[in-house]
Amino acid sequence: MTYIEQLGLNAKSAQSQIQSLKTAQKNNALELIAQRLIENIDLIKTENAKDIKNANANNMTAALIDRLTLTDERIEGMAEGVRVVMNLTDPIGEVLGGGEIQDGLTIIKRRVPLGTIGIIFESRPNVTVDAASLCLKSGNTCILRGGSDAINSNKCLTDIMRKALKDCGITENAIQLVEDTSREVASEMMKLQQYIDVLIPRGGEGLKKVVVANATIPVIFAAGGVCHLYVDKSADLNMAIEIADNAKTQRPSVCNAIETMLIHESVSDEFLSRIRKRWGVDGDGVPRVEIIFDEYDTEFLDYKISAKIVSSIDEAIEHINTYGTLHSECIVTSDYASAVQFQNEVDAAAVYVNASTRFTDGFVFGLGAEIGITTQKLHARGPMGLNELTTYKYLINGNGQVRK
Repeated sequence: MTYIEQLGLNAKSAQSQIQSLKTAQKNNALELIAQRLIENIDLIKTENAKDIKNANANNMTAALIDRLTLTDERIEGMAEGVRVVMNLTDPIGEVLGGGEIQDGLTIIKRRVPLGTIGIIFESRPNVTVDAASLCLKSGNTCILRGGSDAINSNKCLTDIMRKALKDCGITENAIQLVEDTSREVASEMMKLQQYIDVLIPRGGEGLKKVVVANATIPVIFAAGGVCHLYVDKSADLNMAIEIADNAKTQRPSVCNAIETMLIHESVSDEFLSRIRKRWGVDGDGVPRVEIIFDEYDTEFLDYKISAKIVSSIDEAIEHINTYGTLHSECIVTSDYASAVQFQNEVDAAAVYVNASTRFTDGFVFGLGAEIGITTQKLHARGPMGLNELTTYKYLINGNGQVRK
Protein backbone atom coordinates (compact mmCIF):
# COMPACT_ATOMS: atom_id res chain seq x y z
CA MET A 1 0.00 0.00 0.00
CA THR A 2 1.40 3.39 -0.97
CA TYR A 3 1.68 6.40 1.32
CA ILE A 4 -1.37 8.17 -0.12
CA GLU A 5 -3.40 4.96 -0.16
CA GLN A 6 -2.76 4.58 3.57
CA LEU A 7 -4.06 8.10 4.18
CA GLY A 8 -7.11 7.21 2.11
CA LEU A 9 -7.73 4.04 4.08
CA ASN A 10 -7.34 5.95 7.36
CA ALA A 11 -9.91 8.51 6.23
CA LYS A 12 -12.36 5.90 5.01
CA SER A 13 -12.05 3.98 8.25
CA ALA A 14 -12.79 7.15 10.24
CA GLN A 15 -15.94 7.96 8.28
CA SER A 16 -18.37 5.91 10.35
CA GLN A 17 -17.42 7.70 13.58
CA ILE A 18 -17.34 11.18 12.06
CA GLN A 19 -20.68 10.77 10.29
CA SER A 20 -22.36 9.63 13.50
CA LEU A 21 -21.05 12.45 15.73
CA LYS A 22 -23.70 14.52 17.46
CA THR A 23 -23.72 18.27 16.88
CA ALA A 24 -22.53 18.89 20.45
CA GLN A 25 -19.54 16.58 19.94
CA LYS A 26 -18.52 18.38 16.77
CA ASN A 27 -18.95 21.78 18.38
CA ASN A 28 -16.89 20.80 21.42
CA ALA A 29 -14.06 19.70 19.15
CA LEU A 30 -14.26 22.91 17.12
CA GLU A 31 -14.18 25.04 20.27
CA LEU A 32 -11.09 23.19 21.49
CA ILE A 33 -9.42 23.65 18.09
CA ALA A 34 -10.07 27.40 18.29
CA GLN A 35 -8.65 27.54 21.82
CA ARG A 36 -5.55 25.58 20.86
CA LEU A 37 -4.86 27.87 17.90
CA ILE A 38 -4.78 30.87 20.23
CA GLU A 39 -2.71 29.03 22.84
CA ASN A 40 -0.13 28.09 20.19
CA ILE A 41 0.22 31.42 18.38
CA ASP A 42 3.95 31.64 19.06
CA LEU A 43 4.57 28.08 17.87
CA ILE A 44 2.53 28.66 14.71
CA LYS A 45 4.44 31.86 13.92
CA THR A 46 7.78 30.09 14.51
CA GLU A 47 6.90 27.37 11.99
CA ASN A 48 5.44 29.95 9.59
CA ALA A 49 8.68 31.91 9.76
CA LYS A 50 10.49 28.90 8.29
CA ASP A 51 8.18 28.98 5.28
CA ILE A 52 8.61 32.73 4.87
CA LYS A 53 12.40 32.36 5.01
CA ASN A 54 12.26 29.71 2.27
CA ALA A 55 9.90 31.89 0.23
CA ASN A 56 12.32 34.81 0.35
CA ALA A 57 15.19 32.51 -0.62
CA ASN A 58 13.13 31.36 -3.61
CA ASN A 59 12.41 34.97 -4.65
CA MET A 60 8.67 34.66 -4.17
CA THR A 61 6.81 37.92 -4.85
CA ALA A 62 5.76 40.16 -1.98
CA ALA A 63 2.09 39.51 -2.71
CA LEU A 64 2.54 35.74 -2.56
CA ILE A 65 4.56 36.01 0.64
CA ASP A 66 1.65 37.98 2.05
CA ARG A 67 -0.65 35.03 1.25
CA LEU A 68 1.73 32.80 3.15
CA THR A 69 2.27 34.97 6.21
CA LEU A 70 0.52 34.25 9.52
CA THR A 71 0.35 37.13 12.01
CA ASP A 72 -1.28 37.26 15.44
CA GLU A 73 -4.30 38.89 13.83
CA ARG A 74 -4.60 36.26 11.10
CA ILE A 75 -4.25 33.36 13.55
CA GLU A 76 -6.89 34.95 15.76
CA GLY A 77 -9.01 35.31 12.62
CA MET A 78 -8.61 31.60 11.90
CA ALA A 79 -9.75 30.76 15.42
CA GLU A 80 -12.72 33.10 15.05
CA GLY A 81 -13.56 31.40 11.75
CA VAL A 82 -13.62 28.04 13.52
CA ARG A 83 -16.00 29.44 16.12
CA VAL A 84 -18.24 30.86 13.40
CA VAL A 85 -18.48 27.38 11.86
CA MET A 86 -19.15 25.95 15.32
CA ASN A 87 -22.13 28.30 15.74
CA LEU A 88 -23.64 27.53 12.34
CA THR A 89 -26.62 25.20 12.09
CA ASP A 90 -25.52 21.61 11.64
CA PRO A 91 -26.81 20.59 8.18
CA ILE A 92 -26.54 16.83 8.74
CA GLY A 93 -29.89 15.13 9.18
CA GLU A 94 -31.90 18.02 7.74
CA VAL A 95 -35.03 16.77 6.00
CA LEU A 96 -35.17 18.31 2.54
CA GLY A 97 -38.50 16.87 1.50
CA GLY A 98 -40.64 13.78 1.41
CA GLY A 99 -44.08 12.41 2.05
CA GLU A 100 -46.23 9.48 1.05
CA ILE A 101 -45.87 8.13 -2.47
CA GLN A 102 -47.68 5.42 -4.42
CA ASP A 103 -48.51 2.11 -2.80
CA GLY A 104 -48.42 3.68 0.66
CA LEU A 105 -44.63 4.06 0.82
CA THR A 106 -43.23 6.96 2.82
CA ILE A 107 -40.11 8.69 1.56
CA ILE A 108 -37.76 11.14 3.27
CA LYS A 109 -35.00 13.10 1.51
CA ARG A 110 -32.31 13.69 4.14
CA ARG A 111 -29.04 15.64 4.02
CA VAL A 112 -25.89 13.53 4.63
CA PRO A 113 -22.10 14.06 4.42
CA LEU A 114 -20.21 13.57 1.17
CA GLY A 115 -17.77 11.16 2.88
CA THR A 116 -14.05 11.80 2.45
CA ILE A 117 -13.02 15.07 0.83
CA GLY A 118 -9.59 15.59 -0.70
CA ILE A 119 -8.45 19.21 -0.85
CA ILE A 120 -5.44 20.39 -2.87
CA PHE A 121 -4.52 24.00 -2.25
CA GLU A 122 -1.71 26.50 -2.67
CA SER A 123 0.16 28.89 -0.38
CA ARG A 124 -2.43 30.08 2.13
CA PRO A 125 -2.09 28.04 5.35
CA ASN A 126 -5.38 29.39 6.72
CA VAL A 127 -7.07 27.07 4.22
CA THR A 128 -5.83 24.16 6.34
CA VAL A 129 -7.97 25.28 9.27
CA ASP A 130 -10.94 26.55 7.25
CA ALA A 131 -11.23 23.32 5.29
CA ALA A 132 -10.78 21.01 8.27
CA SER A 133 -13.35 22.84 10.40
CA LEU A 134 -15.96 22.84 7.64
CA CYS A 135 -15.39 19.17 6.90
CA LEU A 136 -15.70 18.24 10.57
CA LYS A 137 -18.93 20.21 11.09
CA SER A 138 -20.45 18.68 7.95
CA GLY A 139 -19.53 15.15 9.06
CA ASN A 140 -16.78 14.56 6.50
CA THR A 141 -13.25 13.30 6.87
CA CYS A 142 -10.61 15.22 4.92
CA ILE A 143 -7.21 14.73 3.35
CA LEU A 144 -5.41 18.05 2.93
CA ARG A 145 -2.61 18.60 0.46
CA GLY A 146 -1.08 22.07 0.68
CA GLY A 147 1.85 23.42 -1.29
CA SER A 148 5.46 22.81 -0.38
CA ASP A 149 5.89 26.54 0.32
CA ALA A 150 3.62 26.27 3.39
CA ILE A 151 4.54 22.78 4.60
CA ASN A 152 5.89 23.82 8.02
CA SER A 153 2.86 25.98 8.77
CA ASN A 154 0.45 23.29 7.56
CA LYS A 155 2.09 20.54 9.61
CA CYS A 156 1.92 22.68 12.74
CA LEU A 157 -1.74 23.60 12.23
CA THR A 158 -2.74 20.03 11.42
CA ASP A 159 -0.94 18.66 14.49
CA ILE A 160 -2.77 21.15 16.70
CA MET A 161 -6.15 20.16 15.27
CA ARG A 162 -5.48 16.42 15.43
CA LYS A 163 -4.44 16.63 19.08
CA ALA A 164 -7.61 18.57 19.85
CA LEU A 165 -9.69 15.85 18.20
CA LYS A 166 -7.91 13.14 20.20
CA ASP A 167 -8.53 15.02 23.44
CA CYS A 168 -12.23 15.05 22.56
CA GLY A 169 -12.31 11.31 21.97
CA ILE A 170 -12.53 11.69 18.19
CA THR A 171 -10.25 9.86 15.78
CA GLU A 172 -7.33 11.98 14.61
CA ASN A 173 -7.74 10.54 11.13
CA ALA A 174 -10.72 12.78 10.53
CA ILE A 175 -8.08 15.36 9.56
CA GLN A 176 -4.95 14.29 7.69
CA LEU A 177 -2.22 16.23 5.92
CA VAL A 178 -0.28 14.96 2.91
CA GLU A 179 3.23 15.72 4.09
CA ASP A 180 4.85 14.44 0.90
CA THR A 181 4.30 17.43 -1.41
CA SER A 182 5.78 15.82 -4.53
CA ARG A 183 3.87 16.02 -7.79
CA GLU A 184 3.82 12.24 -8.01
CA VAL A 185 1.90 11.90 -4.75
CA ALA A 186 -0.47 14.70 -5.73
CA SER A 187 -1.15 12.96 -9.04
CA GLU A 188 -1.81 9.67 -7.22
CA MET A 189 -4.19 11.46 -4.86
CA MET A 190 -6.21 12.68 -7.85
CA LYS A 191 -6.86 9.06 -8.80
CA LEU A 192 -7.74 7.70 -5.36
CA GLN A 193 -11.40 7.14 -6.15
CA GLN A 194 -11.65 4.05 -3.92
CA TYR A 195 -11.08 6.25 -0.86
CA ILE A 196 -11.82 9.89 -1.76
CA ASP A 197 -15.41 10.81 -2.66
CA VAL A 198 -14.78 14.29 -4.03
CA LEU A 199 -11.69 16.37 -4.78
CA ILE A 200 -11.59 20.14 -4.28
CA PRO A 201 -8.59 21.93 -5.84
CA ARG A 202 -8.21 25.46 -4.47
CA GLY A 203 -5.72 27.53 -6.41
CA GLY A 204 -5.01 29.17 -9.74
CA GLU A 205 -5.87 28.14 -13.26
CA GLY A 206 -2.60 26.20 -13.49
CA LEU A 207 -3.71 23.86 -10.71
CA LYS A 208 -7.11 23.54 -12.34
CA LYS A 209 -5.57 22.42 -15.62
CA VAL A 210 -3.45 19.79 -13.85
CA VAL A 211 -6.49 18.41 -12.05
CA VAL A 212 -8.59 18.36 -15.23
CA ALA A 213 -5.84 16.37 -16.95
CA ASN A 214 -5.30 13.86 -14.14
CA ALA A 215 -8.27 13.43 -11.81
CA THR A 216 -10.50 10.37 -11.94
CA ILE A 217 -12.43 11.51 -8.85
CA PRO A 218 -15.46 13.84 -9.03
CA VAL A 219 -14.11 17.41 -8.74
CA ILE A 220 -15.50 20.68 -7.43
CA PHE A 221 -13.16 23.41 -8.64
CA ALA A 222 -12.27 26.29 -6.34
CA ALA A 223 -10.11 27.88 -8.98
CA GLY A 224 -8.59 31.25 -9.71
CA GLY A 225 -10.30 34.49 -10.50
CA VAL A 226 -9.68 36.76 -13.47
CA CYS A 227 -12.15 39.31 -12.09
CA HIS A 228 -13.21 42.52 -13.87
CA LEU A 229 -14.37 46.01 -13.00
CA TYR A 230 -16.38 47.80 -15.70
CA VAL A 231 -16.60 51.58 -15.34
CA ASP A 232 -19.76 52.53 -17.22
CA LYS A 233 -20.27 55.84 -19.01
CA SER A 234 -22.71 56.92 -16.27
CA ALA A 235 -20.43 55.87 -13.40
CA ASP A 236 -19.82 58.08 -10.39
CA LEU A 237 -16.05 58.34 -10.84
CA ASN A 238 -15.41 59.01 -7.18
CA MET A 239 -17.13 55.72 -6.41
CA ALA A 240 -15.33 53.97 -9.26
CA ILE A 241 -11.93 55.07 -7.96
CA GLU A 242 -12.69 53.83 -4.45
CA ILE A 243 -13.99 50.47 -5.68
CA ALA A 244 -11.11 49.95 -8.11
CA ASP A 245 -8.55 50.76 -5.42
CA ASN A 246 -10.15 48.43 -2.87
CA ALA A 247 -10.74 45.59 -5.32
CA LYS A 248 -7.13 45.66 -6.53
CA THR A 249 -4.95 46.75 -3.62
CA GLN A 250 -6.66 45.76 -0.37
CA ARG A 251 -5.22 42.27 -0.87
CA PRO A 252 -4.00 41.71 -4.44
CA SER A 253 -2.95 38.09 -3.92
CA VAL A 254 -6.47 36.69 -3.46
CA CYS A 255 -8.84 35.27 -6.05
CA ASN A 256 -11.53 37.96 -5.67
CA ALA A 257 -9.17 40.85 -6.44
CA ILE A 258 -9.76 42.43 -9.85
CA GLU A 259 -7.26 41.75 -12.62
CA THR A 260 -8.79 43.84 -15.44
CA MET A 261 -10.46 47.26 -15.64
CA LEU A 262 -12.82 47.90 -18.55
CA ILE A 263 -13.48 51.62 -18.99
CA HIS A 264 -16.07 53.27 -21.20
CA GLU A 265 -14.37 55.53 -23.73
CA SER A 266 -16.36 58.60 -22.64
CA VAL A 267 -14.83 58.54 -19.15
CA SER A 268 -11.53 56.73 -19.83
CA ASP A 269 -9.20 59.74 -19.84
CA GLU A 270 -10.43 61.12 -16.53
CA PHE A 271 -10.70 57.73 -14.82
CA LEU A 272 -7.23 56.56 -15.87
CA SER A 273 -5.69 59.88 -14.87
CA ARG A 274 -7.30 59.73 -11.43
CA ILE A 275 -6.60 56.06 -10.73
CA ARG A 276 -2.94 56.53 -11.68
CA LYS A 277 -2.79 59.46 -9.27
CA ARG A 278 -4.44 57.36 -6.53
CA TRP A 279 -2.00 54.52 -6.96
CA GLY A 280 1.01 56.82 -7.25
CA VAL A 281 4.62 55.64 -7.35
CA ASP A 282 7.06 54.08 -4.91
CA GLY A 283 10.33 55.59 -3.72
CA ASP A 284 12.05 54.69 -6.96
CA GLY A 285 9.41 56.35 -9.09
CA VAL A 286 7.86 53.04 -10.18
CA PRO A 287 4.04 52.92 -10.32
CA ARG A 288 2.67 51.23 -7.19
CA VAL A 289 0.19 49.42 -9.42
CA GLU A 290 1.35 48.75 -12.97
CA ILE A 291 -1.40 49.25 -15.57
CA ILE A 292 -0.94 47.39 -18.86
CA PHE A 293 -3.17 47.14 -21.92
CA ASP A 294 -2.94 43.44 -22.71
CA GLU A 295 -2.70 40.01 -20.95
CA TYR A 296 -6.44 39.86 -20.45
CA ASP A 297 -6.45 36.21 -19.42
CA THR A 298 -3.82 36.54 -16.66
CA GLU A 299 -4.43 36.27 -12.92
CA PHE A 300 -1.59 38.49 -11.70
CA LEU A 301 -2.12 38.13 -7.92
CA ASP A 302 0.13 41.16 -7.59
CA TYR A 303 0.21 44.95 -7.95
CA LYS A 304 -0.40 44.72 -11.67
CA ILE A 305 -3.64 45.12 -13.61
CA SER A 306 -4.72 45.13 -17.25
CA ALA A 307 -7.00 47.78 -18.70
CA LYS A 308 -9.09 48.12 -21.83
CA ILE A 309 -11.12 51.02 -23.20
CA VAL A 310 -14.50 49.89 -24.54
CA SER A 311 -17.17 51.65 -26.55
CA SER A 312 -20.24 50.10 -24.91
CA ILE A 313 -21.56 47.93 -22.11
CA ASP A 314 -22.11 45.20 -24.71
CA GLU A 315 -18.41 45.18 -25.53
CA ALA A 316 -17.57 45.04 -21.82
CA ILE A 317 -19.90 42.09 -21.23
CA GLU A 318 -18.54 40.25 -24.26
CA HIS A 319 -14.98 40.77 -23.00
CA ILE A 320 -15.85 39.48 -19.51
CA ASN A 321 -17.64 36.41 -20.84
CA THR A 322 -14.63 35.71 -23.08
CA TYR A 323 -11.78 36.23 -20.62
CA GLY A 324 -13.41 35.86 -17.20
CA THR A 325 -13.16 32.73 -15.07
CA LEU A 326 -16.82 32.82 -13.87
CA HIS A 327 -15.76 34.17 -10.47
CA SER A 328 -16.68 37.76 -9.53
CA GLU A 329 -17.47 40.72 -11.81
CA CYS A 330 -18.48 44.32 -11.10
CA ILE A 331 -20.07 47.27 -12.87
CA VAL A 332 -19.96 50.83 -11.54
CA THR A 333 -22.93 52.67 -13.00
CA SER A 334 -25.69 55.16 -12.22
CA ASP A 335 -27.94 53.71 -14.91
CA TYR A 336 -30.50 51.15 -13.74
CA ALA A 337 -30.89 49.55 -17.15
CA SER A 338 -27.11 49.03 -17.41
CA ALA A 339 -27.01 47.47 -13.95
CA VAL A 340 -29.81 45.04 -14.82
CA GLN A 341 -28.26 44.14 -18.16
CA PHE A 342 -24.85 43.52 -16.57
CA GLN A 343 -26.23 41.26 -13.84
CA ASN A 344 -28.41 39.35 -16.29
CA GLU A 345 -25.83 38.83 -19.03
CA VAL A 346 -22.51 38.41 -17.22
CA ASP A 347 -21.75 34.73 -16.55
CA ALA A 348 -20.15 34.54 -13.10
CA ALA A 349 -20.80 33.17 -9.63
CA ALA A 350 -21.03 36.68 -8.15
CA VAL A 351 -22.05 39.78 -10.12
CA TYR A 352 -21.80 43.16 -8.37
CA VAL A 353 -23.30 46.56 -8.99
CA ASN A 354 -21.40 49.44 -7.35
CA ALA A 355 -19.48 47.30 -4.84
CA SER A 356 -16.02 45.76 -4.61
CA THR A 357 -15.47 42.16 -5.72
CA ARG A 358 -13.55 41.64 -2.48
CA PHE A 359 -16.87 40.81 -0.78
CA THR A 360 -17.02 37.39 -2.47
CA ASP A 361 -16.22 35.43 0.64
CA GLY A 362 -17.96 32.71 2.61
CA PHE A 363 -17.60 34.58 5.91
CA VAL A 364 -19.04 37.78 4.43
CA PHE A 365 -21.89 35.87 2.76
CA GLY A 366 -22.87 34.40 6.13
CA LEU A 367 -21.60 30.89 5.38
CA GLY A 368 -18.83 30.90 7.99
CA ALA A 369 -15.37 29.93 6.82
CA GLU A 370 -15.39 28.74 3.22
CA ILE A 371 -13.67 25.77 1.69
CA GLY A 372 -13.22 27.75 -1.50
CA ILE A 373 -15.06 29.72 -4.17
CA THR A 374 -16.14 27.47 -6.98
CA THR A 375 -16.37 28.80 -10.52
CA GLN A 376 -18.25 25.84 -11.93
CA LYS A 377 -22.02 25.39 -12.13
CA LEU A 378 -22.88 21.87 -11.00
CA HIS A 379 -23.49 20.99 -7.34
CA ALA A 380 -22.05 24.24 -5.99
CA ARG A 381 -21.31 27.76 -7.22
CA GLY A 382 -19.57 30.66 -5.48
CA PRO A 383 -18.43 30.44 -1.84
CA MET A 384 -18.76 26.87 -0.55
CA GLY A 385 -19.90 26.48 3.04
CA LEU A 386 -21.39 23.63 5.02
CA ASN A 387 -24.34 22.83 2.75
CA GLU A 388 -22.07 22.52 -0.28
CA LEU A 389 -20.12 19.77 1.52
CA THR A 390 -23.19 17.56 1.79
CA THR A 391 -25.35 15.43 -0.44
CA TYR A 392 -28.60 13.63 0.32
CA LYS A 393 -30.16 10.21 0.32
CA TYR A 394 -33.72 8.92 0.16
CA LEU A 395 -35.12 6.89 3.05
CA ILE A 396 -38.10 4.77 2.02
CA ASN A 397 -40.30 2.91 4.49
CA GLY A 398 -42.99 0.38 3.75
CA ASN A 399 -44.87 -2.53 5.28
CA GLY A 400 -44.28 -5.28 2.77
CA GLN A 401 -45.00 -3.56 -0.54
CA VAL A 402 -43.70 -5.09 -3.75
CA ARG A 403 -43.74 -3.50 -7.19
CA LYS A 404 -46.14 -5.00 -9.70
